[in-house]
Amino acid sequence: MTVKRRTGRRPGASDTRGDILTAARQVFAEKGFDKATVRGIAREAAVDPALVHHYFATKEGLFVEAMRLPIDPDDVLGRLLDGPREEVGERLVRLILTVTADAQAREPVLALMRSAMTNEQVALMMREFITNALLYRVADGLGISHLRMEAAFAQLIGVVLARHVLRLEPVASADLDELVELVGPAVQRYLAS
Repeated sequence: MTVKRRTGRRPGASDTRGDILTAARQVFAEKGFDKATVRGIAREAAVDPALVHHYFATKEGLFVEAMRLPIDPDDVLGRLLDGPREEVGERLVRLILTVTADAQAREPVLALMRSAMTNEQVALMMREFITNALLYRVADGLGISHLRMEAAFAQLIGVVLARHVLRLEPVASADLDELVELVGPAVQRYLAS
């Protein structure tokens, strides 16, 4: 006898969206970003894959919400690639420093970074997401090597760590515009083709 799986909304009171996020956190932690699939996450949450797409649109969107990241890769791509090419370094620095200026947005990112330093599964998950969903898409959009994009990102991670983890002065208390003016040209050199 074949039991037909019911599709659509589950009967009774349930937090389908929350169940999907919980399942996503588990699957991403176990398999990493690249090997996790929407179908696998749906299976873990006991929902139809269409519901995952309904709530989160893409795997990247689900990852951003599951990990409580303050940025959407599609939004970042548009914001960085729209505008003069010679100002992309400044836009990237401003974006990262603006996002990390808000403590509520910054904390999940710093927590993941700290975890990645001691947990290889978290490091793998973050590496796959950052490179494939963000950095390589920007690099390809700019027509530059992945190495150049990673080097620019590494410089920015250093600034974020100095500003918000180590709280090195005067970087920690510097005005955002001052840091953009200082770091933007250095990042732009990485991003010039």
